[in-house]
Amino acid sequence: MLAVAVLAAGKGTRMKSDLPKVLQPLAGATLVERVLASCKGLAPQRQILIVGHQADRVEQSLAHHPGLEFVLQQPQNGTGHAVQQVLEPLSDFEGDLLVLNGDVPLLRAETIANLLERHRSSGAAVTLLTARLADPTGYGRVFADDAAQVSAIVEHRDCSEAQRYNNLINAGIYCFNWRKLAEVLPQLRSDNDQGELYLTDTVAMLSPAMHLEVADADEINGINDRLQLSQCEAVIQERLRRHWMAEGVTFMDPASCTLSDGTRFGRDVVVEPQCHFRGDAVIGEGCRIGPGSLIDSSRIGDRVEIVYSVVRDAAVASDCAIGPFAQLRPGADLAEGCRVGNFVEIKKSSLAEGCKVNHLSYIGDAELGSGVNVGAGTITANYDGVNKHRTVIGAGSKTGANSVLVAPIVLGEGVTVGAGSTLTKNVPAGALALGRAKQLVKDNWQAPS
Repeated sequence: MLAVAVLAAGKGTRMKSDLPKVLQPLAGATLVERVLASCKGLAPQRQILIVGHQADRVEQSLAHHPGLEFVLQQPQNGTGHAVQQVLEPLSDFEGDLLVLNGDVPLLRAETIANLLERHRSSGAAVTLLTARLADPTGYGRVFADDAAQVSAIVEHRDCSEAQRYNNLINAGIYCFNWRKLAEVLPQLRSDNDQGELYLTDTVAMLSPAMHLEVADADEINGINDRLQLSQCEAVIQERLRRHWMAEGVTFMDPASCTLSDGTRFGRDVVVEPQCHFRGDAVIGEGCRIGPGSLIDSSRIGDRVEIVYSVVRDAAVASDCAIGPFAQLRPGADLAEGCRVGNFVEIKKSSLAEGCKVNHLSYIGDAELGSGVNVGAGTITANYDGVNKHRTVIGAGSKTGANSVLVAPIVLGEGVTVGAGSTLTKNVPAGALALGRAKQLVKDNWQAPS
């Protein structure tokens, strides 16, 4: 049996933010979501989040996590006090308790699994995660033998000069035999500089105590301010880029591009500089993205080229070309072989196979049949000041430059719209539609003085 307790009660004063620290975003997910995801593969029987500052807001943000229990720590009086809050919820629990920090988001799932395996195979009362740092200043030092059994943890301020040369530090991640921990938790005392109850103090009360040294010290990086948040972001971005390059994606300038965990690429994708992927962005095989493009929560088919453009909550089928300087807004749905060019905006519209919208146009709340050719500057006027209305353009139709289609309106198949027309009525299939004011020319006209 396994229970997981995540410490998530802190305010995060140094973040200087209205958001609780554990809800700060990191590569598309909050800090605490990343911590919860790292232990998902262990399938714990109980998951408890210890909340405090803005507890309601934290709970609401995690409402989509089934089976997550919330325990309030009020006031926040140290890590030991936080874990004391689970004494009652786990009063009948038999098994191990894994204690994680809601502001330590870089732990790999395999590291946590290894910690649990070490704990169980050694029969330890407590097993803590450790790391070696080039500069361990400020961290508690862990003293252990060659068999990884811990003899002491000494806080930096209490270390002798010789002890400070030890660079093995306590990462603050623990796996406990719950019954043994429950016996000693009430014994914690606050006779320290901060006047708080420290979970670290339980290690000296439990035997045997073991440790597992993490190979990559970046994994135990905590976040207390914006600088540390940016440093963790850089670590995650590097992990993500390395993963996808190993899967057959080319990044021409990796450091200039950012990804989310939900980004997925097919093989032989080329990502040019300054491209960014957000949410569940799915990119098909053989695509070329960028330079300078943003893809957010969209599905892109195979062999698509997107240049200097923004695509949000849209679907683009195979063999399409987007940009430069195009924007596909939510609900844009392009079938195969479509072309969307310079300064074109498409919103909540479907384009059938082979449509072309190449220049300076707005297509909103519209349905375009196959092979429609939209002339430069064509506008679907979808809003009457109160409601939105739809425009339907039949297959094979084409609009001339600077046309305005005032919705609701339906153009049949094979319609030709003359340049400069404003249309307000439906047009039957095969027709030519013109809606211009009569041209007036005055010879030898003099401007008023």
